[in-house]
Amino acid sequence: MTDNYRIRDNSSEKEQLIQMVGFKIGKEIFGVDILMVQEIIRSAPITYVPNSPEFVEGVINLRGSIIPVIDLRKRLNLQTGDYKQETDWILILDIGGRITGFIVDWVTDVIKIQENTIDPPPDILVAGLQSQYIRGVCEIEDSLLILLDFSRILLVDEVKKLKNVTVDQEKTRMSS
Repeated sequence: MTDNYRIRDNSSEKEQLIQMVGFKIGKEIFGVDILMVQEIIRSAPITYVPNSPEFVEGVINLRGSIIPVIDLRKRLNLQTGDYKQETDWILILDIGGRITGFIVDWVTDVIKIQENTIDPPPDILVAGLQSQYIRGVCEIEDSLLILLDFSRILLVDEVKKLKNVTVDQEKTRMSS
């Protein structure tokens, strides 16, 4: 009789499952927590902003909001080589209330992974100061998925510069 009242609790299994949006830069596969993704757009007209950091491509006007756009390949110091898509993808992410676009080569599918399959980044990566934005790595379908922590992609002074770029562009747009 007690079996009729037993409730199976799968909540711990569900809590361990993480959904990531997968994307590629060159041949490498990266992932970002799906909860950070506002939207994904194909290339949009980007307005160059003078005196912006090297990895900032410019800003886009997305439904009336001016959004800074960062070339993730440049930010992560990945070799560009001859690889260039006809059109880039832009991931629009909400990073602690800051909406920012990131240019990537290709967006894959939503990837579901078990949290316990994520390994910390290898020591060789951790040794580099700039690797602070790597949350972990895991294996999916014979490939290595690198999970990025976008809240750490930009340093504090870079965030300030990015805010200035956006504010200056808003002022320019308003005065036109």
